[in-house]
Amino acid sequence: MELADETRKVVCSRRETERVFSLPQEWRRILAWGPRHRLLVARFTFLVALTSLVALIGTVAIYFLERSARGTEITTVFDAFYFTTVQLLTVSSSLRTPLTTGGRVLNILFEIWGVLFVAGATGSLAAFFLSEDHEA
Repeated sequence: MELADETRKVVCSRRETERVFSLPQEWRRILAWGPRHRLLVARFTFLVALTSLVALIGTVAIYFLERSARGTEITTVFDAFYFTTVQLLTVSSSLRTPLTTGGRVLNILFEIWGVLFVAGATGSLAAFFLSEDHEA
């Protein structure tokens, strides 16, 4: 008799299950533009703007640090921009390592920034999907 009572507690009706999770309701919740969408857009805008600023400053710094080094591949501003962008967007690319100490330090910072950017973007997406809608 005890087993039958426990089984009744576990088995839910369809209505109770739909209240917990309903795929159509979930799609409507995700696709409806609300405060959490604005927050996600704000977070991604912040990440992209900050990364663009890092790329701009990094391009100038790499250019001035590497342009006069003997045997460097970075001789123009475009080369510096290309190097900086690739290092910010990838981890351990196939480009040659900078020759100067300052260039190598910047390269390490670019790699760290790339990892932090991916972590920030992933965290923003996770917060978006796990957040609840709060209607005022």
